[in-house]
Amino acid sequence: MHITSSTALRTDYNSVSEMARETREPIYITKNGEGDLVVMSIAAFELREEMIRLKAGIEAAEQSRLNGDTTFSLAKSRESLELLYADHA
Repeated sequence: MHITSSTALRTDYNSVSEMARETREPIYITKNGEGDLVVMSIAAFELREEMIRLKAGIEAAEQSRLNGDTTFSLAKSRESLELLYADHA
């Protein structure tokens, strides 16, 4: 975890921006000694958003499986994939 002051952000933006890109981690910005903001590079933010979307999809699939909504046998899954890829060959 990286913590820096709002003063550092104002006076040395380039260093904070570089740190965000290099570490690919959030940087916590403090104001008057208290937490105020979190900044991160766009690449790190987009990666984080994608991970959240993937986890939500996995959770939805697991919930569906537990509810018995959609389950497929291995044979049925293979058949579906073969049909899908046969159309693209």
